[in-house]
Amino acid sequence: MGRRHVTDEMGEPLVLDWRAPVSRSFYRASARDPQGVAVRRRFGFSNGVLTSFEDERLDRGEELGTTSRILTAEIERPRVGPMRDIVATIQPEQDELVRADLADSICVQGAPGTGKTAVGLHRAAYLLYLHRERLRRAGVLIVGPNRAFLSYIAAVLPALGEVEVEQATVEELISRVPVRAVEPAAVATLKHDVRMARVLHRAVQAQIGTPTDSITVSDGSFRWRIGLEPLHRIVEETRREGLPYGTGRERVRARVVSLLQRQAEARRAESPSDAWLRRMGRCRQVADFLDAVWPALTPEGLVYDLLADPARLAAAADGLLTDTEQALLTWAKPARTPKATRWTAADAVLIDEATGLLERPTGFGHVVVDEAQDLSPMQCRAIARRSEHGSVTLLGDLAQGTAPWAATDWKESLAHLGKPNAVVVPLTIGFRVPAAVVAFANRLLPALAVDVPPAESLRRDGGLDVRTVADLTAATVAEVRAALAHDGSVGVIAADDAVDGLRAALAAAGVPTASADDVADAERVTVVPATLVKGLEYDHVVVVEPAAIVAAEPRGLHRLYVVLTRAVSRLAVLHREPLPGPLVTWSATGEG
Repeated sequence: MGRRHVTDEMGEPLVLDWRAPVSRSFYRASARDPQGVAVRRRFGFSNGVLTSFEDERLDRGEELGTTSRILTAEIERPRVGPMRDIVATIQPEQDELVRADLADSICVQGAPGTGKTAVGLHRAAYLLYLHRERLRRAGVLIVGPNRAFLSYIAAVLPALGEVEVEQATVEELISRVPVRAVEPAAVATLKHDVRMARVLHRAVQAQIGTPTDSITVSDGSFRWRIGLEPLHRIVEETRREGLPYGTGRERVRARVVSLLQRQAEARRAESPSDAWLRRMGRCRQVADFLDAVWPALTPEGLVYDLLADPARLAAAADGLLTDTEQALLTWAKPARTPKATRWTAADAVLIDEATGLLERPTGFGHVVVDEAQDLSPMQCRAIARRSEHGSVTLLGDLAQGTAPWAATDWKESLAHLGKPNAVVVPLTIGFRVPAAVVAFANRLLPALAVDVPPAESLRRDGGLDVRTVADLTAATVAEVRAALAHDGSVGVIAADDAVDGLRAALAAAGVPTASADDVADAERVTVVPATLVKGLEYDHVVVVEPAAIVAAEPRGLHRLYVVLTRAVSRLAVLHREPLPGPLVTWSATGEG
């Protein structure tokens, strides 16, 4: 069993795909429940050469579990370059999630190092194997927090033979308008509030008018007339159907033309041509009627009118937003047109919501959303519109929520995603981050105000070093030099405004570095801003000045929790300022 299905010259299988139903027992079998497996043998390879093998005689009650030398060597193998697959190390609880049915939406609350990202990617690969044609038509989408993260995971699915998967950030998914401006955090947070969905819905519904006169259409020597009552009936019936606004407008047009067609057929005793139907639909009388009762709208125009006109906003937000909140949203000096407007990232979220009210977006058969704890209610709705008829794999950790609107309860996020019945499964046993590092980071959990079980690690190797230093830059250069004596990657993580200085100092010391976006770069040392490190991992991590990371943003302690859990072998924490409060009681090195 392996990553790909391999046959010999006669077509007989030599290697079974890890996703094949018969492979399930390899991952699930245990001494207590052998599932028909008498002997499980694992092989160790290095550069294509067989280096070892080991057997588990399940029929005799022998089971290596996490003491397997081959499993341990694979888990602890140095991380260089993009993320790898976990075919060789899938654990039973992970396999159960990977093989969940396509119809099931699941949420994985995964502590650092538990493999939640790998589980989500491998579930996508498994579903593509099992439902190849269906998902090829419907599509599979991976949503990540930023481009650095997507670049980091980009090689996993191709390594498993799956290339027909779309990857995007939420911002790329809703990029109908260019983002050219930044607004205060309070304004952005309000725009991400789920109440804005109702405000926009009201604004759209307010556009639908009431017919005030009959329609008379000239057609050569004939004149066709539609009275006020049937016109009222057309508008109300279409409104009650709850269609996207643009579809409703065309439905009204089609029904008006249908009434004209009936009259023409009764008088002429023949059916009008398609060209006649198109001409009637475009004639001035029908067009004027449509513009009066169901005017054409654009998403940008709708949001522009709402934010530029206090009266229009007040009508749509009555009972939903306070006067103060409405004043926050209203532009002091709106641009002359929607096209000339300098939109913000939060405006793009509103425009996507408006787009969903006007037209049906393209959907996917399955969507995997990673780092989902940072999705706002409105961003969840954007993804829900693209997975209305498909399923979702939601991956995240409430303790790592760093956005102003970060989730505190998965049930709320799942409701906004349109999957309220999805099961929430916690993963708490880590295979990536060493136990000493996990224990240090867990010191922050009580201060994060989230109800999540603390992570546990099966890794007893690795190292942790927390030091007070007089010169942060010089100490960082020295620590990186020491780390380079070991195998694997080195990540230097600092507050965003310190990154350029650290890269310059390392360059001056003759240490070449890469940025977070340079996943394919051959350099072993990467200097990463704290705000971009989520989801990434390095063998040796150097964290520079935790207090500065915490002070840089309102949810700084959550950010620090993310930063401290990026190491898969060794973590060095260098600080000149006192450590943040929740960490000062730690005394493994005599500090505090």
